[in-house]
Amino acid sequence: MTANLVLIIVVGVLVGCGTTLILERSLTRVLVGFVLVGNGVNVLFLVSSGPAGSAPILGLSSERMADPLPQAMALTAIVITLGTTAFGLALAYRAWQLTGTDDVQDDVEDDLIRRRAERDQVSATFVDADDSELPDEAYLGDDPVVVPLKEGESA
Repeated sequence: MTANLVLIIVVGVLVGCGTTLILERSLTRVLVGFVLVGNGVNVLFLVSSGPAGSAPILGLSSERMADPLPQAMALTAIVITLGTTAFGLALAYRAWQLTGTDDVQDDVEDDLIRRRAERDQVSATFVDADDSELPDEAYLGDDPVVVPLKEGESA
């Protein structure tokens, strides 16, 4: 079996461009990316199905039959792409209604965790496996947080 090189290149371009668009901040571009990836997968199923043949019904003709599995998978991929597109459209429209833009904003907690990781700090409630006790002071940002001692313990 020989595959069509042009269709393989088309699959690579569609999936590559779709993946690039999915990583964008705009929900509209993410939506177009999902559609491109879905179409790329459908062309991949077309390439993998092999050469054309007669209808996959026994006794219809004496020719070689086409494989029905890639056709069924392509139909399933079309339905999944349609559902994902409808959901993405609903998300983009609701985001545009609420904020006037379809760009995804940064999460404040993610930013805090990223900054804490850059400074190599741990949270105040972190207990290391090597330490049997909590430290007297833990630093959260620039302000020290005092951890209360258990009854009967001394600093």
